[in-house]
Amino acid sequence: MSFLAFQGSIELGIIYAIMALGVFLSFRTLNFPDLTVDGSFVTGAAFSAVLCINGHPVWGLVLGLVAGSAAGCITALLHTKLEIQPLLAGILVMLGLYSINLKVMGTRANIPLVNQTTVFSSLEGTALEAYAQLLIPLGILLALLILLFLFLKTKLGFSLRATGDNAQMVRALGVNTDTTILIGMALSNSLVALSGALLSQYQSFTDIGMGIGMVVIGLASVIIGEVIFGTSSLLRRLIAVILGAVLYRMIIAVALEMGMPATDLKLVSATLVALALAMPIIKKKALFYKRKIAAQGIKRGG
Repeated sequence: MSFLAFQGSIELGIIYAIMALGVFLSFRTLNFPDLTVDGSFVTGAAFSAVLCINGHPVWGLVLGLVAGSAAGCITALLHTKLEIQPLLAGILVMLGLYSINLKVMGTRANIPLVNQTTVFSSLEGTALEAYAQLLIPLGILLALLILLFLFLKTKLGFSLRATGDNAQMVRALGVNTDTTILIGMALSNSLVALSGALLSQYQSFTDIGMGIGMVVIGLASVIIGEVIFGTSSLLRRLIAVILGAVLYRMIIAVALEMGMPATDLKLVSATLVALALAMPIIKKKALFYKRKIAAQGIKRGG
């Protein structure tokens, strides 16, 4: 892999790691299969692009985050107040967001940001200019990691984690699980939208279809991180999710370097998720056959 490809995969991995933390909150912490992600990712990117064009790139990130949070709240309310199944609630919001995102983008399917001021322009003219696309997302990611870790250690954070583990028990203890789901989904989709907003400014364009498959990418990052780097503590799980996102982007970069068509990347993503999900079973079967072969060897020796 060339140095530029390696650097690009690290930069993209950091940006996608923010989204992976959001997916971790919904799928792992809340045990809520949220398909809003594909829509809220583009929502963040749409607000980011429009405000960049108007000369407010930082506000683009902020308003993208807020809009993503609102999308997560709607999904949570559909589930908790109208008792719509989580998967269906996410699909409904995702579909609705497609039209909303187009309206935000002025009915344009694509907004180029070439020669526009972005958050990465803040380091222009400094010694760090060449590393702006690495340092700024990394700084945001580290800040989010610390804040998320501290939040999940609070009383509200423990309630949110417990809701995902056993909602009935949490309700029996007098905790309003509707509120914890609402907060968790708002946080989750705000992170997803922030990732989309950053990616929009990083790649200098926003496209209405850029959110397709983001759920798979987020899940791949979470699962790969958990399988390879472990889940022994909360901090380790959060770091594993981040490293999983970076590793996922590096795998994609290697696939592209080997000449794989870009049109096959979704297939690669789906395959990676399937392999990661099947890893516990694969390990179990491998251990079983290893013991079986060892037992047969002892039997022959006896």
